[in-house]
Amino acid sequence: MTEALATRSLDVDLLARELGHWRTSSRSGPAYHGLADAIRLLIVDGRVPVGARLPSERALADALRVSRTTVTAAYSQLREDGYLHARRGARSTTALPLGPTLVAPPVVVAANLAAATLAAPASVAARAFSEAAEQVPPYLQDIGIDLTGVAPLRAAIAEKYCARGLPTDPDEIMVTTGALHAIGLILATYTQPDDRVLVEQPTYHGALAAMANRGLRPVPVAMTPDGWELDAVEAAIRQLAPKLAYLIPDNQNPTGLTMPVADRNRLAHIIAETRTRTIVDETITDMWLDEQVPAPLASAMTARRDLVMTVGSMSKSFWGGLRIGWIRAERATLATIAAMRPAIDMGTPILEQLAAARLLASEADVLPERREILRSRRALLLRLLAEHLPDWQPMPGKGGMSVWVRLPAPMSSALSAAASRMGLEIPPGPRFGVDGTLERFIRVPFTLPDDQLVEAIELLARAWRSVTGLTAPEPVTVVV
Repeated sequence: MTEALATRSLDVDLLARELGHWRTSSRSGPAYHGLADAIRLLIVDGRVPVGARLPSERALADALRVSRTTVTAAYSQLREDGYLHARRGARSTTALPLGPTLVAPPVVVAANLAAATLAAPASVAARAFSEAAEQVPPYLQDIGIDLTGVAPLRAAIAEKYCARGLPTDPDEIMVTTGALHAIGLILATYTQPDDRVLVEQPTYHGALAAMANRGLRPVPVAMTPDGWELDAVEAAIRQLAPKLAYLIPDNQNPTGLTMPVADRNRLAHIIAETRTRTIVDETITDMWLDEQVPAPLASAMTARRDLVMTVGSMSKSFWGGLRIGWIRAERATLATIAAMRPAIDMGTPILEQLAAARLLASEADVLPERREILRSRRALLLRLLAEHLPDWQPMPGKGGMSVWVRLPAPMSSALSAAASRMGLEIPPGPRFGVDGTLERFIRVPFTLPDDQLVEAIELLARAWRSVTGLTAPEPVTVVV
């Protein structure tokens, strides 16, 4: 294969969409700085592949409606920082800088608001792994490859659904290597490139990335401050006939909203009537903080129960390092997914499955404590935002592990870039949406320990002041 064929060229219109409202980055400096920052973030986030050819300076300038000089200066800055490789007689290709070749020293990450997850309940997790190790020997007599999961874990997951009002047999569970793996298996089974998938906006960025990798076209339906606009959901489904829908009805990521029972019943009717196969992501279901979540959406399906595939995970409830997830679906659906699965992987590690089963047996003791930790840290975060960033407007979510915040100006990407330069990692709002929108929002997790959360919000406030040119606010007394 020649180099010309092996190197991917980025479509200029798609790149322009991904860049979104990059111009907000330039409010505190030259326009080319904002453009260079926006392209750098796309490369670092993996939304632009390394080794791809960028559009010509003239083509990108035309698409963005800026001068060619601005694009030329931005490309030059990216080459200087190591994010572009220049080749004589050819367009520049994207790159990640290598330590020894960097002109400036790499930024040390001082705080991380990119991941919304807790550390493990150490003693309980250690005991679960110890007990799992004792249970492994009988499995060593077999080949250790199982496409559906070990019996003890599938039974424990099925029991969990039964307790929540959704009768489930172990045969209706497939264990996966995390929730994102489960989503990927479903997408690989039921979609082809260029198929449409209905999604909430905002939504989980990992699912959007999985769809992009498969060449799917997300169809966004905007969330309102109060939740889901089901009229818009139904209209989008009837007009565009998406191949799949992907929804997060419990403690929605990133808004923290939970769908009421009446809306679940109506959504179930829409799914059945339009015959829309639907992924229901329950990864954060256990992390309710103010009100316990209703019964699973699948329990509202009085007809066409085969259309709903529920995805769950151990990552948010127990530990992100325990890569155990699952799909709850009808037997025939799981058989279809299992027939395709060997093309992707050959099953989930046995020891981790056994440890997960032990942890599920302890959830009545573990989860209330973890929810209380999250309540305390959420209260701290809201106090810190009120003190350091009083113009920001946290949205009224009642669960989950993060707050979805409305900014006073559409500068989320600029804020993310400035924070990154200061050592704080936080994804911009457009990461959680489609086509570069959501520049007025940013997701702020409250999962870090108190001292780290305080440091992170202080850095975030500094970054905000750097992109807006504002001075530090006067101290605010917050009465709680």
